[in-house]
Amino acid sequence: MFEHANLVPGRREAIVEVHRPAPLALVPSAPVVPVQPGTIPAVTTIVLPDGRVVTGYSLEPAKPEPVAAKPPVSRAAVNIALGGIGFGAVCGGLFLLTAFITALTALITQLITLAAVVFGGWVAVQVFSASGHSGGNTFNIRKAVFKRNHFHG
Repeated sequence: MFEHANLVPGRREAIVEVHRPAPLALVPSAPVVPVQPGTIPAVTTIVLPDGRVVTGYSLEPAKPEPVAAKPPVSRAAVNIALGGIGFGAVCGGLFLLTAFITALTALITQLITLAAVVFGGWVAVQVFSASGHSGGNTFNIRKAVFKRNHFHG
C-alpha cells in the first residue's frame, strides 16, 4: 500500500512510502516477556529526503530459523517402489495375454464348428440328394461299398 504526501504547488516534496505489515497468521501465542538487552544499542539518526529527522535504536533484523533439510530417500525405498510398478505392469501384461489367448481359442473353436457344419451339410446334401441318376457318392469303408444306404459287397 502506498500513501503519497500532499504536494504543494511550486514546492517539490519526495514521495514517502508507508508500509503497513499484515499479520501472517492468527495463532494464539504466549505472552511476550520483555527482555533487557545485554548491551545498550546505539542510537541511530536518519534524515528523510523531505528534511525530517527520525531518531531511534537500531535493531538486529530477526534471523529466520534454518529450515531442516529433508532426509534423502533411501535406495531401498526407490527399488521397492520401482519393483512394485514393474510387478503391476507384468501382471497387467499377463492379464492381457491371457485374455488374448482365451479370445483366440474361442475363435478357433468357432471356426472348427463352422467347418464341421458346412462339411456335414455338404455330405448330407450329397447323400440325400434326390437326383434322377442312379449314381451317387460311393464311400469305401474297409473294402465294403455303401451306395445310397445299400450294402454292395
